[in-house]
Amino acid sequence: MHGMMTSNAELGREVRTQAGRVRGAARDASGVLAFKGIPYAAPPLGPLRWRAPQPPARWAGVRDALVFGAGCLSSLENDRRPGPRAEDCLYLNVWTAARHANEKRPVMVWIHGGGFQFGSSANPATDGAALAARGVVLVSFNYRLGVFGFLAHPDLDADAPSGNYGLQDQLAALRWVRTNIAGFGGDPDNITLFGESAGAMAVGILMASPHAHGLFHKAIGQSGAFWDGRHGPLQSLDEARARGLAFAREQGDGSIAALRDLPADRLNAAAPWSFEISPVVGAFSPSIDHYVVPDVPARRFLRGEQMHIPLLAGWNAAEEFPFMAQALPHASAGAFLAAAEAMFGRERMKDFEKLYPAATDAEARTSAAALTGDIVISEQCWQWLRLHRQTQSAPAYGYLFRYTSPYTPIASHVTEIPFVFGTLTPQQVIGSTTPPAEEDRALSRMMMDYWVNFAAHGDPNGPGLPPWPPYDDSDVVQIIGTTIEAGLNPHAERFRFLDSFRQGGLLPMRWREAA
Repeated sequence: MHGMMTSNAELGREVRTQAGRVRGAARDASGVLAFKGIPYAAPPLGPLRWRAPQPPARWAGVRDALVFGAGCLSSLENDRRPGPRAEDCLYLNVWTAARHANEKRPVMVWIHGGGFQFGSSANPATDGAALAARGVVLVSFNYRLGVFGFLAHPDLDADAPSGNYGLQDQLAALRWVRTNIAGFGGDPDNITLFGESAGAMAVGILMASPHAHGLFHKAIGQSGAFWDGRHGPLQSLDEARARGLAFAREQGDGSIAALRDLPADRLNAAAPWSFEISPVVGAFSPSIDHYVVPDVPARRFLRGEQMHIPLLAGWNAAEEFPFMAQALPHASAGAFLAAAEAMFGRERMKDFEKLYPAATDAEARTSAAALTGDIVISEQCWQWLRLHRQTQSAPAYGYLFRYTSPYTPIASHVTEIPFVFGTLTPQQVIGSTTPPAEEDRALSRMMMDYWVNFAAHGDPNGPGLPPWPPYDDSDVVQIIGTTIEAGLNPHAERFRFLDSFRQGGLLPMRWREAA
C-alpha cells in the first residue's frame, strides 16, 4: 500500500480523495479512466435544503465511482431527458488519461446549461472521455436547480445570504477540484471553467464574484455571459425574496420550516418552468445576493472588478431556435414593428428597421428570430468580450459558430457542444437524426484542439490550426463554419444598436415591466 502514496505512482482505478478512496472504471481503449458520481458536498436534504453546500461525510474503504449520481430535480415541464433525478444530487465526475498522479495536466471543469432549471452532468453529449484523451483532466458536476437552487426568503437570510445555492454548489465543486484533482493527474493551478448557455452565464457570473477568485484560471463561455437580456438584468435580492415569500405563502404558512417539511417532488411540481417563460425574471434563478453576486455582472466588468484571466467566448448563428416562444409578436410585419416601437421607442425605429427589416411578414419573421437570438444570447457574449478586453490585462478570443452539415443542418443554440466534446451525439434540439460524417469529425477535432490549447496555455492557437487572433477593438472573431477563418463580426451593427440601450452596463428596467 505504501507505494500508492508516492506522487509518481502509477495512476490506477483507485484514487484517494479528501473524503475517502474512490474506484473508477477500467481504462477505455484510449487509456481514459472515468470516475462517476463522486460526492463533492453533503446531500442537501432536510435541514440542508436551502443551505450552503456542506462538506461530504468521509467514508471508510473504497467507494465505487462507476455510475453518474442522480441529476438534480428539474423544473422543466415534461422533461424527457433520461436518468434518475433526486434532491440528493451533488455529485461530480472525473475523466483522466494520466498515467501518473504527478503529471499536472490542465483541468477543464464543465458547467451544464438549462436555464438554471434543468440539465445534468450525465448528458451523453458532454461525456469527458474524448477531451481527456487529448491531455486534459475533465470534470463535470451537478448543481441545484430551480426552487432548490435559487429560492430566496427573509427567513433564510437570518442564517446566511439566501438565493444563489446553485452558484454556491458550483463554487463548492471548484473547491473540491482544487483540493483533490492532483490525485487524478491534474494541475490545481491550471483550471479552465467552461460552460454553455446557463453554464456560460455561470462562468461570467463567477468571474465577477469575489468568492471565485483563485478557483479557476481561464474561462470559456459558449452562448451565454451575464444572465441578462430582454427583461433587463438578473433579479435584485428584493425581487428574489418577494418571489420566494409569495411562493412559500402559496404552499402553506409562508415559513421556510413549512417548506422544508414538504416532499421534494411536491415542491418541484409547484414551481414549473417552460421555454415560454424567461428564467431570468420568471423563475427561481440567480439574483444579486450581495454575497456570491455583489452587483450586476456586466457592471462589475465595466468597472474592471472581474477576474483578470484569459477568456474565450462566442455565440452560434441561430441562437434563437429554442427561444422563439419569447420573441416579440411577429405574426405580421405590423405586429412586429408595433412591439419593437414599444420596446425601443419611436425615435429609434429608423435605426431598428435598417438592422431588423420588416417590409413584409416573411421579413418580420426572419428579423424577429434574429432579434431573439441577439437579445437572449448573442449580444451579451459580445459584450463580455468587449468589456473584458477593455481592462486589457488578459487576452480574449471570440468566435461565431455557424457550421452546418447534414448532421447539423442549423447552427442552433447547443449544436456546438457535441463538437467541443468530440461526442457527436444526435442533434436533437433541431430534430436532426442524421449521423455525423467525416467532415463533422474533422471539425470536432479542430474545435477540441482549440479548446484544449486554450485550457493549457490561455491561447487556442497551435500547430495545424487556422490562426485565431486575439479579440480587440477591430471586432474580429474566429468564424467556425465549413471553413474556419478570422473575420469581422457580422452582427456588430445589431449588437451596437442593442448596446446603445445599456446604461452603466444595464439594460432598461422598463423592458422587464413590459415583458
